[in-house]
Amino acid sequence: MQLFEFEDFRWFPAALRDCMTQYIPVMHRLLGTERELTPLLARALQHSGTNQIIDLCSGAGGPLPWALERLEQEHGLRPQATMTDLYPNTHRAAHFNEGPRSAQLRYQLEPVDAGKVPEGLQGVRSMLCSFHHMPPPVARRILEDAFTKRQPLCVFEMSDNSQPRWMWWTAVPVGVLMVLVLTPLIRPLRLRQLLFTYLLPILPLAIAWDGAVSNARTYTPDDLRELLTGLEAPDYTWEVGVRKTRGAGMVYLLGLPKREQGSAAA
Repeated sequence: MQLFEFEDFRWFPAALRDCMTQYIPVMHRLLGTERELTPLLARALQHSGTNQIIDLCSGAGGPLPWALERLEQEHGLRPQATMTDLYPNTHRAAHFNEGPRSAQLRYQLEPVDAGKVPEGLQGVRSMLCSFHHMPPPVARRILEDAFTKRQPLCVFEMSDNSQPRWMWWTAVPVGVLMVLVLTPLIRPLRLRQLLFTYLLPILPLAIAWDGAVSNARTYTPDDLRELLTGLEAPDYTWEVGVRKTRGAGMVYLLGLPKREQGSAAA
């Protein structure tokens, strides 16, 4: 279902959008998203022989920082990762670019269109819980761009959109309560976040709505296969699947170019 999310609107205040995206990593940590994501990134890196990750629509960073830790601990991989967004989160960019891991993980401040990635950004493209923001024509353009340029792609969502429709809206009141409870876990926690959560409760309502709508907008495996129609080639393969964790399904899409003979990861 193509419904609206507040953070997608150009008119939505950047200060509130940044606060909303600051909350999302807390949810990823709570759900352990990185545990299901890491094996997929490892496969994409090893299959394509690259040590670069280009994260698209990064927001506040999502599960990528923790996935990088797991890639090193569990797979012996230490890729260089670049976060990008059409609306870069400047506060989080400063956090990453000035942090102790800035040599491995940086946030690009120039806007990047996921459907037209600059040639200078080469590597495994990741879209982590962000692909559902794209209406079908835009989603198709993102897939075509990776396919045409023969760049590996990893799309990952926190849902597989398999629940009955009536259940989507029960997530709104639950989401409000979760925001109130989990906001103190946000790091770094700024006064603005507290103000618009507890004194002027704009954030609980906006986050709860966007969370419920995100599930309703998530492409199912069949939707993804339909979007991929016509994007076939002997030197590029697609894989669509669902990873199960804690009773929930998380849908994924891998696009893997054929590795050239003699190539190796740096």
